[in-house]
Amino acid sequence: MDKLAQAGRTVPATDALKARIVSFMHAASTEITPPEENRLPELQSVLPPGTPVYIAHTPHASFAQVIHAALAARRVGFLATPHIAVRRVPNARTLRDALAELRTGGVEHILLIAGDAPHPLGEFSSTLDVLESGIVQESGMIHIGIAGHPEGHSAVDSASLWQALETKQAFAARAGVAMHIVTQFGLDGGAFARWERELARRHIRLPVRIGIAGPAPMPKLVHFAIQCGIGASMRALAHQLTAAAHASEWATSPDQHLLAVLRAPVSAQVVAPHFFAFGGALETARWMRKIAAGAFDIDEPRGQFRLHV
Repeated sequence: MDKLAQAGRTVPATDALKARIVSFMHAASTEITPPEENRLPELQSVLPPGTPVYIAHTPHASFAQVIHAALAARRVGFLATPHIAVRRVPNARTLRDALAELRTGGVEHILLIAGDAPHPLGEFSSTLDVLESGIVQESGMIHIGIAGHPEGHSAVDSASLWQALETKQAFAARAGVAMHIVTQFGLDGGAFARWERELARRHIRLPVRIGIAGPAPMPKLVHFAIQCGIGASMRALAHQLTAAAHASEWATSPDQHLLAVLRAPVSAQVVAPHFFAFGGALETARWMRKIAAGAFDIDEPRGQFRLHV
């Protein structure tokens, strides 16, 4: 085959991949930390109104600060989604009051996670404890996010993670609750495809936002991967640093992850990416805006994007 014929096949394939990426980015979400609340006016100038913005319950933030930041994000026009880290909620009354405050302020979405506390601060040790309490349903919250772990979790075995998703899906169907999954970020470019196939095998049909690390240097990625319990990735990464032959399996930048996920069309169940910002909300938002606008080219040999200036 001559070079022109080869080019005629390659260019349309790259164009189709870019089109899938741009389309996928239109419903993308990201996050802020409570201390980044003061960056909301700047974010408002970067991200379109209605963008889902999650508020992370970081280790040094209080539950009240998360609620305050969520209400501020809602006031500037974002679809605010605070993390409710249930192990860090002191009691049922505090949870009821916080959810009532959110609803009064127009917040209708939450992300229920267990949280990073080794022991519960109060009476809730798992997200199922909160769901089964009826407090969330009574509050009028209409959308509940839960966590997914394509690369596993260092503190929870795989069977328990899958059982939790199956149980929560059954709960959502029984209670008539709109539920979706937000996955943890990872470093294995192929892990999500394997996890997605397992979702189908287990008949878990909840909508999925795939978690992707935003632009960040490797030391920061490693720090947060350890903090988030992505044990499998970290063990493999340590091996990978001395085994470059398999470097193509790794995705340590958001463009590498998008390419790994979207080289083939994803199922309709995978609705959008969610970008973890790690305290760099504005930098992540600016990167998201460029990709959503198509202001990039795909460098296939390098497996990454070239952003337009």
